[in-house]
Order: sequence, then structure tokens, then C-alpha cells
Amino acid sequence: MATRNIVLTDHQSEVVDRLVASGRYQNASEVLRSGLRMVEEAESAYLTKMNKLRDAIDRGQQDVDSGKIRQFTSDEFANYLSDRATQIATQAEDV
Repeated sequence: MATRNIVLTDHQSEVVDRLVASGRYQNASEVLRSGLRMVEEAESAYLTKMNKLRDAIDRGQQDVDSGKIRQFTSDEFANYLSDRATQIATQAEDV
């Protein structure tokens, strides 16, 4: 295992000490490894979300390029969104 020297703020050090004292973790290294696992999970979720967003943008751009667009006035768009929200809520109730 690699050894690293890190600098913690006083608050971070207190959190680590409190978690070790609680008995949930045996030492500071366990606390920090657990925190790094959480960061890895958050980063993975972020990347997944960003990739889905990029895919949605690409699909939207393809629709624009192929002429699959619809123009709305402000009121029409508000009504469209309201109708879509109602449809989605109804579908969720049916599940």
C-alpha cells in the first residue's frame, strides 16, 4: 500500500478523531479510505450523468438537423410542459 502525507484542517481532523472514537472505524486510514470511496462513487455518478446529458444533447441536435422541431409561443410552451408533467405523473401512478 502507498503511504501519503496529507494536511487536514482542524475541523477535518476533529471529524476523523470523532469517527475513530465512535468505534465505527479502527483508525484514521479507514476513515479516509471510506471517504475516498464516496468520492469515487460521486465522480462515477457525475460522469454517468454528464455522458447521459451529452447523449441527450446529441440526440436533440440530430432532431434539429433533421427538422424534427416544433416552435411554441410562451403560452403554448407552458401548456405543453404542463400537459407533459400531467402525462408523466399519470404514468408514474400506473406503475
